[in-house]
Amino acid sequence: MSYDYSSYHQGDFMKPAETMRDDFTFTKSPAGIARFPYPWLEDEYMYSVNMEPHPGGPKGSPFEFNFDVDEHYLSEMKDRESVLPAEGFHNRFQALPHMKLAQWDTLELIMESFARDYPQYFSLEKNGNVWTWENKALGIKDTFEFGEWGSLPYEPAEYIWRQAQGDFTLLDQRDNDLWADAGMITSAADWSLRFDVGMRFSEWHGPVPRAQELGVFDRALQFLLHMREPTRRTNWTLTVNARQDTSADSFDEWGHERSEVTPENAGEKVHLRVELQSLFRLPRSNALLFGIRAYLCSFADLAKYDPALCKRAHRVLKGLPQDMVDYKGFTLYKDTLVEWLSQFDK
Repeated sequence: MSYDYSSYHQGDFMKPAETMRDDFTFTKSPAGIARFPYPWLEDEYMYSVNMEPHPGGPKGSPFEFNFDVDEHYLSEMKDRESVLPAEGFHNRFQALPHMKLAQWDTLELIMESFARDYPQYFSLEKNGNVWTWENKALGIKDTFEFGEWGSLPYEPAEYIWRQAQGDFTLLDQRDNDLWADAGMITSAADWSLRFDVGMRFSEWHGPVPRAQELGVFDRALQFLLHMREPTRRTNWTLTVNARQDTSADSFDEWGHERSEVTPENAGEKVHLRVELQSLFRLPRSNALLFGIRAYLCSFADLAKYDPALCKRAHRVLKGLPQDMVDYKGFTLYKDTLVEWLSQFDK
């Protein structure tokens, strides 16, 4: 089966809000499945950083614009809102005091990108430092003074991140290193911003198997320290149910779901989670904006779209080293899923 998604972002493409927790009414349209960023190009897992330029991509694909807004925008904003408190201190948004300029950089980049790339939903008017931002999808319209702290309902980065799909961190560059000094994380894959904030590059990547001995992240750090143009990579894991928020902070809500996968429900329950990770050098602060946009698709939906994708998934997962299985968190149901996928690899 094939699907031409070249017109995906024309007109009104957002679906009504669905749930990504509890009763899980989340579904994908045929176009949504077709544009899913399937991660494997070979029949076996290959360990790499796989960075590439992020100047754009095929029309309608997740790579077309700086930031992808898709059919699940309202669902993901609803899910984010259920995680974030309306006001006051919380664990999912953190920003150290010296990141104020980087926050304004971030707000400008996302607002300008959204208004340019999705004018049916977003607009930005500038009158000197007085800006008016409208988000028609969420019914938000605010006028504020750019650079004036307190002129928005939230801190600048939190304000715009509350309206953007995916998670974000801001990496401050100093002492020939990168430091995770701000972020909003409401859909993490088993980690916590509260724990990682203020860490240097090597510290927050410390748990990744084989990274140190292969020197992967040493090379990645050197690349990022000198990066000027937007860059992207993809990463993947598995998750049970169409749940965006699998952070360490909420493990008590979702951890038990790993034991609920059976031979009968594996295809529907287990979702391939692919993260489109994008990096942008910010002009005033010289910080790096790191976007982590997660896409979910069940293996049952992938099988309906193209069974060959499940055939390759079977080969990749069957041969995946055990330390990677453990790190990615699907040890409990890996064999069950591989057996379900085997029907496509006869």
